Amino acid sequence: MSRVFAYCRVSTADQTPDNQILEIQTAGFQLEPRRVITETVSGSTAAMERRGFRKLMDRLDWDDVLVVTKLDRLGRNAMDVRATVERLAEMSVRVHCLALGGVDLTSPAGKMTMAVIAAVAEFERDLLVERTQAGLSRAKAEGKKLGRPASLTLEQMEAVRKRRQDGASLGALSKEFGVSRSAIQRAEQRG
Repeated sequence: MSRVFAYCRVSTADQTPDNQILEIQTAGFQLEPRRVITETVSGSTAAMERRGFRKLMDRLDWDDVLVVTKLDRLGRNAMDVRATVERLAEMSVRVHCLALGGVDLTSPAGKMTMAVIAAVAEFERDLLVERTQAGLSRAKAEGKKLGRPASLTLEQMEAVRKRRQDGASLGALSKEFGVSRSAIQRAEQRG
């Protein structure tokens, strides 16, 4: 007999997974409290790098059902979500996403849905890269300086180089100038 598990993830400690649990129950899934896995972790963290999700993977067995309210509960990266769903499919675990009409993402219709989502995500990522490159090119053409602003003035960099030649340590100089050790090293290398 199929067991139903719910994976409810929130990103910050001031959020609660209660709404997700209620939404899953309202959709008709009978949840036993011991099969509700809640976790507070950023969606940008890969699913298999999350402690709670890894424990869930150890508990899932053939013909189990994993329910999430939205696809982004599994992750924000389309590639990670796809890999996670494929791994669950290999274990014969069905994955239901309520926001996608409760479709089982491991079924043929679910696989098609995942392929469309992955294609749209890749398209969006390509558009973002294209817009970023166009913006950088325009800024360069306008003579704008790109990159992080220097943390030290030219005079400070010269002082750092002189003090380093005189034997001052990286740590002492970083405290004196209120910058990181790597900023001191960069100033020294630019000399």
